[in-house]
Amino acid sequence: MNAANGRLDDAITDFSRRRVDVDGVVKTVYVSGAGPGVVLMPEMPGISPDVLRLARWVRDAGFTVYVPSLFGLDGAYPTAEDGEKVVRRACVSAEFRAFAGGGTSPVTAWLRGLARQAHGECGGPGVGAIGLCFTGNFALTMTLEPSVIAPVVNHPSLPLDDPAGLELSDEDARAVQDRVERDGLTVLAYRFDNDRWCTGQRFAAYRALLGDAFDGRVLPGGAANTDPPPFFRDVVGTPHSVTTAHLVDKDGHPTLKARDEILDHLTARLHP
Repeated sequence: MNAANGRLDDAITDFSRRRVDVDGVVKTVYVSGAGPGVVLMPEMPGISPDVLRLARWVRDAGFTVYVPSLFGLDGAYPTAEDGEKVVRRACVSAEFRAFAGGGTSPVTAWLRGLARQAHGECGGPGVGAIGLCFTGNFALTMTLEPSVIAPVVNHPSLPLDDPAGLELSDEDARAVQDRVERDGLTVLAYRFDNDRWCTGQRFAAYRALLGDAFDGRVLPGGAANTDPPPFFRDVVGTPHSVTTAHLVDKDGHPTLKARDEILDHLTARLHP
């Protein structure tokens, strides 16, 4: 483990490390728990200790949590220098569509396959999907997989250059809209009110697409953790990560309440 600002990387010893093949593309996935499956996607700059803390909360609430490695160094504490490098690589990767006009990120097809495998392994009525930041909207796109019935869209930041944009092709947007309406899905979403990466304009665009099926909840930016890891302090530079880097783990705190609401959302849909 490497110390950074007095904090440590996470060795991820309480998860099994798998190599998961979806249509010939193999990625590392960390799996732990028992019960219905929940795919928890990392935020920039990777599977940080805070992302793993959220994964453990999901696991301990009665689920099998799957955390795919999509970018960055797994378990690493988010420093500013390393985080900036990860962002730059992801923005030019063929797997992601970071900017307006790019449409749906191709990696979401792989993630839908992971959800399908998780449902096959875990059973139950379906699978949950939690997106964070760079992967925030991926949880919505994953509803194109019929097994995904509990999407949670946390502070979606893509496209980076259009605050009112959605990281969806027109065709996929129509397909998602049809799926949500047909199956009566609820899309739970969170942001801070002064987040410059996930704005009120973006939430308005979600509501325009999904109507009352979009349950967008906004927390005051003043409630955010004031001592996040360096990447979030120096690069993100704004309250952003409601249930990870900017969460305050104190009873009654708005961010901890948001975590509990997410766990309740998953429980209501996956543990009927």
